[in-house]
Amino acid sequence: MSVSRAADVFTDLDALVALVRAAGPGRVVLANGCFDPLHVGHVRYLDDARRHGDYLVVAVNNDSGARRLKGEGRPVVRDLDRARVVAALRSVDAVLVFGSDTVETILETLRPAVHAKGTDYTTDTVPEREIARRLGIDVVIAGDEKTHASRDVVARVRTAPSERGTRRLK
Repeated sequence: MSVSRAADVFTDLDALVALVRAAGPGRVVLANGCFDPLHVGHVRYLDDARRHGDYLVVAVNNDSGARRLKGEGRPVVRDLDRARVVAALRSVDAVLVFGSDTVETILETLRPAVHAKGTDYTTDTVPEREIARRLGIDVVIAGDEKTHASRDVVARVRTAPSERGTRRLK
């Protein structure tokens, strides 16, 4: 049995870009999200995103970015822990924890061939669609129909009885 090594996790965009350039991969794909908490829909999204290229970089929103996007009480998992779980997926080659609300700066600096977004977007609603078009980056919608949501997972966990049967998570 072979054990695969987890992808490298970065907090510095320039260091990530240096790794990607040194690796010399063919077609680089950028995917992004909060992944709080990671669920099967995320795994399917990232697996499908990887099929659009040779090297998958995943940008994970940092804690303050996830809070801005998801609201108070989120994230429930710290950014570096979320990044490490994403990095453990076989389809992922590198992970970047970032603090912006969009990945425009990452697109400009990394210059991937493909920008993959989940099925909660259309090619017309991707926030970075104009910069991707200007840079010649293909935008693809990846994953299966959105039937899983992290907010539902978090709500179930918060309302589930504890092992003692009386305590609820706050």
